[in-house]
Formats: sequence, structure tokens, C-alpha cells
Amino acid sequence: MKIAFHGAARTVTGSKHLISLKNGKKILLDCGMFQGMGRETDAMNEDFGFDATAVTHMILSHAHIDHTGLIPLLIKRGFKGQIYCTPATFDLTEILLLDSAKIQEDDTKFKNKKLKKEGKPEVAPLYSVDDAKRSITQLKKVNYRTWFRIDDDVEVYFTDAGHIIGSASVHVRITEDGKTTQVSFSGDVGRYNDAILRSPEVFPQADYILLESTYGSTLHAEAAPSDDLLIKYIHDTCKVKKGKLIIPAFSVGRTQELLYALNRAGLEGKLPKVDIFVDSPLSIEATDVVRHHPEVFNKTVAKLLEIDDDPFDFPGLHYIETVDESKALNFRQEPCVIISASGMAEAGRVKHHIANNIGDTRNTILIVGYCEPQSLGGRLMRGAKEVSIYGTHYEVRAEVGVIRSMSAHGDYEDLSQWLSCQDPREVKKLFLVHGEYEVQQIFRNFLIKKGFQDVEIPERHSEIGLG
Repeated sequence: MKIAFHGAARTVTGSKHLISLKNGKKILLDCGMFQGMGRETDAMNEDFGFDATAVTHMILSHAHIDHTGLIPLLIKRGFKGQIYCTPATFDLTEILLLDSAKIQEDDTKFKNKKLKKEGKPEVAPLYSVDDAKRSITQLKKVNYRTWFRIDDDVEVYFTDAGHIIGSASVHVRITEDGKTTQVSFSGDVGRYNDAILRSPEVFPQADYILLESTYGSTLHAEAAPSDDLLIKYIHDTCKVKKGKLIIPAFSVGRTQELLYALNRAGLEGKLPKVDIFVDSPLSIEATDVVRHHPEVFNKTVAKLLEIDDDPFDFPGLHYIETVDESKALNFRQEPCVIISASGMAEAGRVKHHIANNIGDTRNTILIVGYCEPQSLGGRLMRGAKEVSIYGTHYEVRAEVGVIRSMSAHGDYEDLSQWLSCQDPREVKKLFLVHGEYEVQQIFRNFLIKKGFQDVEIPERHSEIGLG
């Protein structure tokens, strides 16, 4: 048995890990899109590093595009098997892949207009809306905490990862030559004591572990409480400076966390009276999916639902759906808050909002999640004085704020707690994935001190034998 790391290897996005069995069958863990990798992004998404037709089964940890975004391309290139996921992941994946496909088509039309003017050949999108629709038919819903058989020699078990609704850690039990081996993949591990979701769950002893390491050198608790900072940014920008607060936020997870925090602040009388706009049709759909899966909420939210039938709604909240409504926000003179996708500010309506507001000192761009260093959000976080948006250069005159503690990813203490149910002496090898290499090196030393003797940081497309 071997495992190959074709994405999220010494980088954060593009999750793809391929287990190859002795009998020739292959199990793919996630099939995510690379995001925010600069000019290399397109080429990296084109290159799987493996033959799609050879993949037998696919198991999906959760719905985020860096874990699902290349599923339509996988199927377009010949994958015929089923894709196993939790019910909430099924619902979110459907809307996310259709949205991603539309972005592919729209971006390609824009590129081809420029290429035509330059006399260059046109390009095709990675996949179409029709490709995305076909991929949905291969998804299969499976519940948490139940061993289910996907092959004569392979069983799978999902535990709640606490990252977004439906997120799972994936445990694969494989029997070869009379010997059973368990490979556990963390997926993305959430926060313990999350505001909305249940905490990550314990899992059976593993022989091999693939562990995400996005915040492997960070302790979120070192930052000020995120809710208080969020309200302070709203007050300082909208009430003091009379400007606009632009918040790039992932449609799934971060947007709902923001809305929940604002609703709670409103109930406590802390929310300044200001119009708040969610400008992302996908965020609206995703929030509706979250509402329909109350089984994933923690006890605090369940109790709140006894007095508030919608924890993601409050006075002053407005949803923007049409392009014309979105454009109208650019001509609005009154202070307001605009929450819009994408979280790294690499695509979607938020790029237009940043372009239209970045040159005014009254405004603030607030980064509330992880951003790849080369992404627009990442460049703003690093203090860039000038940025290029859709080929036009803009001087950064708006304030750029960051709330580091508002993250759906666990810090190194959360990741350590996720591992605490394991006996390190029984783990033959632990692989660090889904993280920046410098961070992974720090986290590797931390884990060795915790008793994990063999901790490896695989490179992209590397293949390593198990057992």
C-alpha cells in the first residue's frame, strides 16, 4: 500500500491524497482546487499528477472548494466511482460546485475577449456547469460515526471535524494479506468550543495519520476576542470615520460565523446601528443550507434557537442578489458593512468592492481568515502599498485590519487536542499536509516533543509506502 500527495503538500490549498492498494485499486481523499497561487494556479489545477480513470473510490472530507473544486474535472477526465460524504457536505458541495463552474465559464469569457483582441487562441474553462451537474450525481450521503464498506477490503468511518457544517475527519480501514491498517485523514480540524459547531470528535487508533497544519505555529487565544474586535471595527469605520467596512469572507463557514456574531451582539445591545449587506448569492444559499442542518449545532446554538428562530438574521441585515444591486453599493454614500466572497479576495464581487473603496482613507478592509500569501487578501495583510486588481493598479489608502482569532481552523493546541485520543507509540508515521512549509517545520518539532517519532512533510506528487 502506498499514498501519494498531489495537493495541499507544503501549501494550504488543493487537497488531494491518493491511496494505492496492492490489488491496483485507488482511493482518493478529496479533490480540491488550488487557490491564490499566483500565475502558477491554473497550471497546478490542470495537473492532477495521476490518471483520473484509475481512481476507484473517492472520499470527501468537506465542501470547501480547496477540497472539492476539481471534482467536476476529475469526472470529466474519466472517474466513474462514487464520492462518499456526509449529508450536509452533499448539500453544500452541490451549490459550491455549480457556483465554481459558473465562475470558470465567466472568467474564461473575460479572458477570451482579451485574447481575441491580442490575436491569440481562445482557452476553455476547467469545467462547465454541465460538468458540475454530472458530478453531483456521483455523490453518496453517509452519516457520521458508522463504519461503512466501500469495497470488499475497505471500510470508512466519519467523525465530526468541527470545521464547517458537514466537515469530517476520514478514517479508512484497509485489509491486505490478512493485515488491517487504518489511515486517518484529519480533513480540516475546527476549533474546540466553536461558537456554532460541535467540537471535533475522538477517533479509533490509527496506524497512519494525515494531519492538516494551517495554523500549526499559531495560538488563536493570543489574540483579542474576535467578536469584540469585529464590533470595534464597525464602530470605528462606520461611526467614527463615516466609511465603509469591506469584509472578504468565505461563503461557507466564515459568513455564517460573522452573521451569528453580529446577531448575538445585536441581542446584547452592542451592535452599532448601521446597514449590513451580504453581497454574495452563494453566501445566501450556503446560509440557507446551514439553517436546514441544525443537527450540527452545538448546545449553545440549540439553546439560542429556543428564543431566536434564526441565529443568522437581525435588524439592519440586507441580502444582495443581483449584479445591479451589488453595483449600487459602490455609489452608496452612507456608512455600511459589506460582507462578500471570496475570503482571500481572489474572485467574486468582493474584488470590485475592494477596488472601489481601497483608495479612501475613511474605509477599512477587514481580513477575517486565512489568505494564501500571493492572493489579494494575503498581499493586503502583508502591508502592500499598491495592489493590482483586474489589471489596474490601486494605491492602498484604506485601513487594512486583520482578526486572526476568527478562524474555522484549529490552532496548534486544537490540533494537539484532536490527536490526544491517539497513542503516539502506535502511530507508525504522521504526515503533515495542508500548511505552509515554514509553519509545518515548526509544528513537526512540536509533535515530535509530543511523542510522535516519525513526522514527515511530503512534497507535491511524492509517493510513500505504508507498512
